[in-house]
Amino acid sequence: MTESHKITAVLEDYLEAILNTSKDGVGARSRDIIEALGVHKSTVTAALKSLGQMGLIHYAPYEAVTLTAKGRKVAESVARRHEALLRFFTDVLDVDAETAEKAACGMEHAMPREIFEKMTDFAEQVREFRKTPEHAKLAAKKRRKKKEND
Repeated sequence: MTESHKITAVLEDYLEAILNTSKDGVGARSRDIIEALGVHKSTVTAALKSLGQMGLIHYAPYEAVTLTAKGRKVAESVARRHEALLRFFTDVLDVDAETAEKAACGMEHAMPREIFEKMTDFAEQVREFRKTPEHAKLAAKKRRKKKEND
């Protein structure tokens, strides 16, 4: 892929949408992508042409869109980052689902691999800590304090 064919955050969103809306290996329909991303048909057509030229999807007008092996790799990477960010925001930071979803959508494209790996490691440590008696004590103390302040 040449520099002029760099995958942008918007094109990554299309790959993720294709991955998420593909039905039983048949591929994704344009109208499903339109619905998933909230964009116009002409915008989808232009993006699909670009992704096809980059070798990331198999695209022909009026046919289902499928990911190439290279496109699937990119789409799955974006989806993994998205899901990890979403879980981190909701499970670790206790952010509401809607806010977490919007933040994950924006950050999934820009997060360097090193930060992503450290964040997921930290989230796993938090999940493990929450299984310990020490966490139960802290949580109970926090609930009592909250109750006193209400």
